[in-house]
Amino acid sequence: MYFKGIKGRWMASGIIGIVLVVVASIIALTVSVHNYSYSSARADLENEARTVAELLSNNGSQSKSAFFNDAADYADSYEDRDSTEVQFIDTKGRVLYSSNASSVDSSPQGSDIAAALQNSETGFWHGKEAGVRILAVSVPLNYADGSAAGVVRFLTGTAPLDQKVLRLALTSSGIGLVIIVIVLFSNMYFIRTIIEPIDELTKSARQISEGSYGIQTEKKYDDEIGELTDAINEMSTKISQSEKMQTEFISSVSHELRTPLTAITGWSETLMYDPEIKGDSQRGVVIISKEAARLTKMVEELLEFTRIQDGRFNLSIEQLDIEAELEDSIFAYGELLRQMNMELEYKPSSSPIPLIPGDPERLRQVFLNILDNASKYGRDGNVIEVSLEKQGDYVIIKVRDHGAGIPPAELPFVKKKFYKGSSKERGSGIGLAVCDEIITRHGGDLIIANAEDGGVCVTIRLPVVR
Repeated sequence: MYFKGIKGRWMASGIIGIVLVVVASIIALTVSVHNYSYSSARADLENEARTVAELLSNNGSQSKSAFFNDAADYADSYEDRDSTEVQFIDTKGRVLYSSNASSVDSSPQGSDIAAALQNSETGFWHGKEAGVRILAVSVPLNYADGSAAGVVRFLTGTAPLDQKVLRLALTSSGIGLVIIVIVLFSNMYFIRTIIEPIDELTKSARQISEGSYGIQTEKKYDDEIGELTDAINEMSTKISQSEKMQTEFISSVSHELRTPLTAITGWSETLMYDPEIKGDSQRGVVIISKEAARLTKMVEELLEFTRIQDGRFNLSIEQLDIEAELEDSIFAYGELLRQMNMELEYKPSSSPIPLIPGDPERLRQVFLNILDNASKYGRDGNVIEVSLEKQGDYVIIKVRDHGAGIPPAELPFVKKKFYKGSSKERGSGIGLAVCDEIITRHGGDLIIANAEDGGVCVTIRLPVVR
């Protein structure tokens, strides 16, 4: 998942946090301005209403008719009628005079009127009247003798207030969006300066773990990541140097061992046929010959390994009969298996096997190595099974023994060079590594797994066409 990575978590935490802060700020600002605008408008209407009420009520020399004449004159001469309406309402709730002639003789239903008439207190109301949202304030009117004359009511449409709040909300939202975009791009830039170098270092570390020793990663920053880059580059260089020294040492020792081993092998074979050597001496000569052959095989594997390491390992590709090569290897190894009291069962392909591109010497080397391993590690089962078949664009060769198998924890490492695992069998630990390299260079796969009912099954997949 995307949010499992540092980049995803960083972006999520940073962007979600700033979005929440910006949204909360916009909401708080919008609500505050809304409340302030409505409170200010209500206070202005209330001040006007009280001023008119006091003006009419304090004129004690006037009669009731003069009282309402003054009210009518005020309504007729009201200057702010485009945005605000003033109404004079009698004690029955009917509009007597208004700056808006269409309201005369109507009976508004706002709760502010009832509050002013019934409770003799200032009433406020916000709602819809005649399909228009309004804000209304009603103040009681009293004659000079203190008796109730009605209500003076000021009301204004809230559309301008709502538009003002909406404009503010849109403006603040735009500013908030700009802030989010700025934070997003700044985060992306900052993440790029951290995550991308780490990604490159991860790729380099993975390549080093896969054997690409000596590779270097470009240092882009003089900070902690730059120090990490230097450390990995230095590690890669030292591993490369160590690997080179190891390869040179193995190559040198292998070549030095080759000459004496050739002499030992030759003389041991000569002595085996000497009629004067009998009994324990002859048995000792046989052991010397076998051990010399084993060491010679190990030296050859080490030399193959050094060729792979320094790039001198080449293939001579030609169109070959893979079935014939496999059967020749089985025939060559069969006698040795019979001497070990082991049986080799070969199941040929039921359909024709086409010629495939490959190096016959290298592939025969693989077959013999796999058969040798099967005889050593699967001798408890006494049977080795070999099969050949064509599946799609691949030729499949399987070699299966009936031994104890490989511990599951060791399976991922059996093809690694110098890996021997928990087995007590002697060997260099690089035979399978060389085999894997040969099959890989043929464009195929070498798969090693435990069989379901015991033993190990080695599968070789070779492409019909490279």
